[in-house]
Amino acid sequence: MTAEHHHNDDHCMMERHTNTEMIVSEDIIAKAKELADLISTSDDVQFYKKAEKQIQGNDHVQKLISAIKKKQKEIVAFESFQNKAMVEKIEGEIAVLQDELDGIPIVREFQQTQSDINYVLQLVMTIVRDTVSEKIEVEQGQADEPASCSE
Repeated sequence: MTAEHHHNDDHCMMERHTNTEMIVSEDIIAKAKELADLISTSDDVQFYKKAEKQIQGNDHVQKLISAIKKKQKEIVAFESFQNKAMVEKIEGEIAVLQDELDGIPIVREFQQTQSDINYVLQLVMTIVRDTVSEKIEVEQGQADEPASCSE
């Protein structure tokens, strides 16, 4: 990987990498994998996996999912024919099927766990982003670089 060097003075050298040239430290990758392992062994993820298997093995749930998918395809067909009345009728049928599906306890628990896992992932990303941003701002605010190093 190559980096461009910009020399404003002999004492000031900065390497600049494009996004495709950025080298991610092995330490960062190792910590990310460690965090991913920690999250994937959490109670929420374990419950999610069990619920997913139960849902896949439940004939009633699978029939409802298939019926919803079939009706979604019908909507696409009727939309192409600009048949608004049929689209609305089928959307109503889908809503009834979806309500029935959402009323099944294991499905509801699965959806809630999925939401909880997504929340944890978003929280981790937010914490990482905010912490890095905070450190960059603090370091930039305390930097004692000569003015000739700025771009």
